[in-house]
Amino acid sequence: MERSSESEITFRHPFTLRAVGEPLPAGIYRLIVDEEMLQGLSFPAWRRVATMLFTPALGQDDGSQQIFTVDGDELEAALAADQAG
Repeated sequence: MERSSESEITFRHPFTLRAVGEPLPAGIYRLIVDEEMLQGLSFPAWRRVATMLFTPALGQDDGSQQIFTVDGDELEAALAADQAG
């Protein structure tokens, strides 16, 4: 069994991710996370299998849109650094 969740994440400062290859501007980004259910447990548990970041940031229409599969842990670290700085 698989599931997807969609959310928006906000960066207050420019940031970089290895999968994107160039700095991204501050803004609100659309994010989709795909997960699969772990089998054989006595309780429901999910494992992230894909994290997709949509660029450009919402409201910044430059005429193109790209979707990058990014490392979820790296994205969480970038968000934490953005919130701290």
